[in-house]
Amino acid sequence: MKKFVFYSFLISLVAILSCTKENGLSEEEIIQGLKEALKVGTDTSSANLHKTDGYYGDAIVKILLPPDAHGVLEHQHDPLLQAAGIDQKIEQLVLSLNRSAEDAAIEAKPIFVDAITTMSISDAASILHGTDSAATLYLKAKTRSSLFNVFIPKLQVSLNKPLVAGMSAYEAWEQLKSVYNPLCNPLTGWQPITSNLDTFATNKGLDGLFIKIAEQEKLIRHNVSYQVSDILRKVFGE
Repeated sequence: MKKFVFYSFLISLVAILSCTKENGLSEEEIIQGLKEALKVGTDTSSANLHKTDGYYGDAIVKILLPPDAHGVLEHQHDPLLQAAGIDQKIEQLVLSLNRSAEDAAIEAKPIFVDAITTMSISDAASILHGTDSAATLYLKAKTRSSLFNVFIPKLQVSLNKPLVAGMSAYEAWEQLKSVYNPLCNPLTGWQPITSNLDTFATNKGLDGLFIKIAEQEKLIRHNVSYQVSDILRKVFGE
């Protein structure tokens, strides 16, 4: 009976210790490692997206027309739109949107790092042993709204810069609408473009950043060459 009680005590002790340690790591170390992975991922992602064609040259994050402007694509071969040079105006806008996102991407780094630093993490072990993008998904769920509010003024500055052929994204947007919207009436059945460019571009810019941070998280989890600090090697190393 005494042996049974003793063994039960040992089992309970192991269970208690396993709650405070995960593969020899404390919860604090796991949280530190997760945050470090997100910071490193943010640093790399914002720098890469800031480069020319960071967005535009990557099909996964490339920013296309807003959903309510898809009618332009549907009707772009209309003779009136062709006469107005609609093809060039579409490309001007798409390129301008991506150049604006690339310009603003570097501004996202301190915003993301601040959010990561101040973010509380619960159930760190589950995130550590979750999917390859578990930490990024947690960051997105916890901070997306606040990141949007801080990032949108940064992107608005970039949208106002004449980054393509001496024209800003705002100007390219108004130019496209000025050609297409007058043709939207009951006779044609076309719907006018009314979406907010600031909101659309900011959401797409953030989407691209989260996608790239998730890619970096996966690399950090599985490739030792991306574990560039002691805490990353300790938490994610084999």
